[in-house]
Amino acid sequence: MDASRLDDRSFLKSFDPGGMWEMAEGFADQCRTAHELTNGAGLPSSAATPDNVVLAGMGGSAAGGDFVRALFDHEAKVPFIVSRDYTLPAWVNNGTLFFATSYSGNTEETLASYNEAKRRGASIICVTSGGKLAEWAKADGFPLVTIPAGLPPRMALGYLLVPVLVACDRLALIQPIDWEGIYRTLEQVVKEHGINTPLTKNPSKNLAVALHNRIPVIYGLGGWQGLVASRWKGQINENAKRMCFWHSQPELCHNELMGWEGAEHQTDRWSTIVLHDDRASAKMETRAKMVDKMTEGKSSHHWVEAPGNTLIERIIGLTFIGDWVSLYMSALNEVDPMSIDSINIMKAELAKIPD
Repeated sequence: MDASRLDDRSFLKSFDPGGMWEMAEGFADQCRTAHELTNGAGLPSSAATPDNVVLAGMGGSAAGGDFVRALFDHEAKVPFIVSRDYTLPAWVNNGTLFFATSYSGNTEETLASYNEAKRRGASIICVTSGGKLAEWAKADGFPLVTIPAGLPPRMALGYLLVPVLVACDRLALIQPIDWEGIYRTLEQVVKEHGINTPLTKNPSKNLAVALHNRIPVIYGLGGWQGLVASRWKGQINENAKRMCFWHSQPELCHNELMGWEGAEHQTDRWSTIVLHDDRASAKMETRAKMVDKMTEGKSSHHWVEAPGNTLIERIIGLTFIGDWVSLYMSALNEVDPMSIDSINIMKAELAKIPD
């Protein structure tokens, strides 16, 4: 492996006919555009506080919902869940604020959930680039944020996340958001982790090199960090075409920790990455450091700290770093990060089954 190739844009682009690198470099602008589109979409600016909030989505279309959920857990007075299924919880009713997010607008699980939410009288907001979801929202008179098409859903996080944040901000379900702070954080991540920063100074390039031909295990040092770890896992799966696992503290110390006792025969394969920020409690930090100590000799260890000041800045910033790591891993693996052949085969097979 020639790690220096990560500084060669022509090498990176040779396996990226779809332009994933440019999508990553433009993520801050994507979030700005999503904000502008949402402001012009006619979303409600006031309403009765819902009893609960549900976001239905799958894959990249649901990732933003996980992060909004983290904000709700931290500061909201009503619960927020993400539903990744054909059906909704039994308690969803006319007191529910329901977000249907599908980048294509044709995600079958999300469409089924939309119909169920409609039948139960929920207040519905849709975020999509088109498809059946856009058609149904227009016909039914529900608020609709129409976002640009043409991206892999996993690279459209700004388009899928920002409208939900704006809607929740407008309805005073969360604390006011410092949007300029988010954009500054994302621009700083590009400056530190982007292609133009050389390997000698680039943490994401170095981490990708360290993870090459190894099995990453991403550990979040807390609840929201665990949600980001899940996103990292998905990006490494889809972009780098590699297996990856994730878990979060403190739960992993009650089960997964024991699995390391049988990992001696694979010591050349495992790498753990702790996702953290500088606000972790002493007990949480101790847990993570003890896991490193107890797995010494069985796994290499890496820590990645979240950038930013506010919670949403840290969530999005740490997520964005994971995008860069996964793309550098894909380059070292010499694979097209956009390709999702196996997923497409699965979708084609499912399409043969009548509704």
